[in-house]
Amino acid sequence: MNRRIGRKVSWFGIGIVLASGMTLASAAEPKVGDPAPAFKLEGSDGKTYELSDFKGKSGVVLAWFPKAFTGGCTKECKSFAAAGESLRGLKIAYFTASVDTSELNKKFAESLSCDYPILSDPDKSVAKAYGVVHEGRAVPERWTFYIDKEGVIKAIDKQVKTEQAAEDVAAKVKELGIAAK
Repeated sequence: MNRRIGRKVSWFGIGIVLASGMTLASAAEPKVGDPAPAFKLEGSDGKTYELSDFKGKSGVVLAWFPKAFTGGCTKECKSFAAAGESLRGLKIAYFTASVDTSELNKKFAESLSCDYPILSDPDKSVAKAYGVVHEGRAVPERWTFYIDKEGVIKAIDKQVKTEQAAEDVAAKVKELGIAAK
């Protein structure tokens, strides 16, 4: 008898969460104003990048994408490659990131002539910390995180327009004032 009541209470609680518009996975999602989850990831250039490397020095843009060599992801990463000069002029560290292997991301970056590193998180630990990989979602959501030089999330774009992603990033970095001075 007690088991039945316990199950009903559990399902009732899940129903409340779902009815409120939340998902079970969103409970752990970082929010604007939160410290950005730490990361240490290999880039397509063979170097390892850590969020802590930029603390006190420059803001960081981390643009997650679902899968290398797919249509939307190719457009998004091409956008960043084409806008490299203007983004570097903002004196901000910027990366695209996926859960693909570093070998695949290296080939992907080379195919697009990327002048910036694509980060790899094949064990998905960082992607999960950022909330972009969650239950029911094996590849990252296409979300861009804007992190100030103190490591605080200042904005999260969940409506990325792939072909103009870098253009939108440059505008948002200026709006937020997170570029190095």
